[in-house]
Amino acid sequence: MTTPGAPKRVSGPRRSRSSQVREEPPPPPPSPPPTLIVGTDTGVGKTWVTCALARALRELGQRVIAVKPFETRCSEPPSDDEDGYRLAQATGQASPSRALVRLPGAMAPPLAAEQAGIALDYEDVVARIRSFQAPDTLLLVEGTGGVLSPLTWEDNALDLAHSLEARVVVVAADKRGSISQTLLTLGALQAEKLPVLGVVLKQPPEPDESSRTNATALARLAPNVTIVSVPHLADPTPAAEAVKEVAGWLLP
Repeated sequence: MTTPGAPKRVSGPRRSRSSQVREEPPPPPPSPPPTLIVGTDTGVGKTWVTCALARALRELGQRVIAVKPFETRCSEPPSDDEDGYRLAQATGQASPSRALVRLPGAMAPPLAAEQAGIALDYEDVVARIRSFQAPDTLLLVEGTGGVLSPLTWEDNALDLAHSLEARVVVVAADKRGSISQTLLTLGALQAEKLPVLGVVLKQPPEPDESSRTNATALARLAPNVTIVSVPHLADPTPAAEAVKEVAGWLLP
């Protein structure tokens, strides 16, 4: 019997086993940001540096995929001298085995595409690059020409870096004229507030008198940017060793 005036005991809602809250699985780990290798000009050693970086990172136990989005001067049938092919050989990747967009003609991609009657789809290329991102993979993307060279009539390497949310490594030829070109490239990247990991000064096959002093000069003129000089090496094994410091910039 309940005593008059005594408060009634209120039972909480009964929870059935089926209504219990299930824990959601944790989200997958994020993919590391891509690294865009840009040049101060064409022919400064971007492919050499990208291949050497890929091999160095693999030696450090990293899985690497290297992509060349646009490549000109391509022939049919494809040549083993193409940059996209050399990148695939450096990483050992099955895909992509060539540049994503291969164009004839020794000129900027939009000009080469117009002459060949090919329509360039920048957004499709960005989506294809992103498809290679994975939590366990370091993605290297090699640019075309200098940092302001057009990829399409509306897009250049600065736009590609923004589209991919990429960090940037600058490659410059260690020869006369590289100081101005490197500072102009850094200025364009910094104006866009893009993260620059550093500058690789690649010695040309025939260095000139300035090759002894360019790194020191750039270190004084751009004191907040890391400058690394690497020699010209044809053998890929010592080349990978020469860029080990640069590879360290990319490690998770």
